[in-house]
Amino acid sequence: MLTRSDRERVVQTRSRPPRHRLSAVDAKVSPYLFVAPFFVLFGAVGLFPLLYTAYVSLFDWELGADETPFVGLDNYRELFGDGQFWNALFNTFSIFLLSSVPQVITAVVLAALLAANLRGRTAWRMGVLLPYVASLVALTIIFGNLFGPQFGLVNSVLTTVGIPPVDWQANTFGSHVAIASMVNWRWTGYNALIVLAAMLAIPREVHEAAVVDGAGPLRRFFSITLPMLKPTLIFVIVTSTIGGLQIFTEPKLYDPSAGSGGGAEHQYQTVVLYLYQSAFQQLNLGYAAAIAWLLFLVVIAVAGLNFWLTRRAVR
Repeated sequence: MLTRSDRERVVQTRSRPPRHRLSAVDAKVSPYLFVAPFFVLFGAVGLFPLLYTAYVSLFDWELGADETPFVGLDNYRELFGDGQFWNALFNTFSIFLLSSVPQVITAVVLAALLAANLRGRTAWRMGVLLPYVASLVALTIIFGNLFGPQFGLVNSVLTTVGIPPVDWQANTFGSHVAIASMVNWRWTGYNALIVLAAMLAIPREVHEAAVVDGAGPLRRFFSITLPMLKPTLIFVIVTSTIGGLQIFTEPKLYDPSAGSGGGAEHQYQTVVLYLYQSAFQQLNLGYAAAIAWLLFLVVIAVAGLNFWLTRRAVR
């Protein structure tokens, strides 16, 4: 049974002219129509391939084979016993830690410097974005020469200060440092501008009140700036986690002669490189699909862990 207010609302709705009723419907429906293209596109090029990859991972699916027998979870069982996969996973996490951790810290420090009263601030802010604009292939070739085992500039500097040269391609840790340096060079400025935009959005009155209370620059940075940057830091850390665990181009082009093997002993082969090798060189699409889905679960788990740690650490 309708209440008096409900009856009055129905009467008012019926008494409105058609144009007003259409406007009300438009205000309710239009937002969904505006966001619908994104979800349709995501479903076509994102969600469907993801689900189809899970389907392919349940079959012994070799490219060009006449039959694709159903094997259930056998691909995953074989993957858990595959030493090369665990080596690739270790390499991925090692490069990820060597790149993402210094990258986020440097981005925050760089953003704080760019937020200061500098001469030519716009030029400095545009300058930190230049590595991101440059061609990734060109940067990879340059860094490959810088970390060359015989005539590289890095080894020349090390020799000058009395440190023996490092074989940056054959050495496991050395190759990880070289690849992480490429990632840091390319993405630090990009993340710094994102953090800078969040810093500039902090109300000036908050800092002025802290100055009146006697807080110094460091105290204001750790007690005001960092806590108010928490949403932006979460975004930067999660996106760097997703990108870091899916790294492919840098190790692929670091030593072109190594192909997708990641060195003679797979010393810098990442999970995505191993996926590429399984799918397009060994033509085992079912096994490659299992690698892709396991990597997807690892990325979700690590990104969720970083999200939780960042929320607790930055308060």
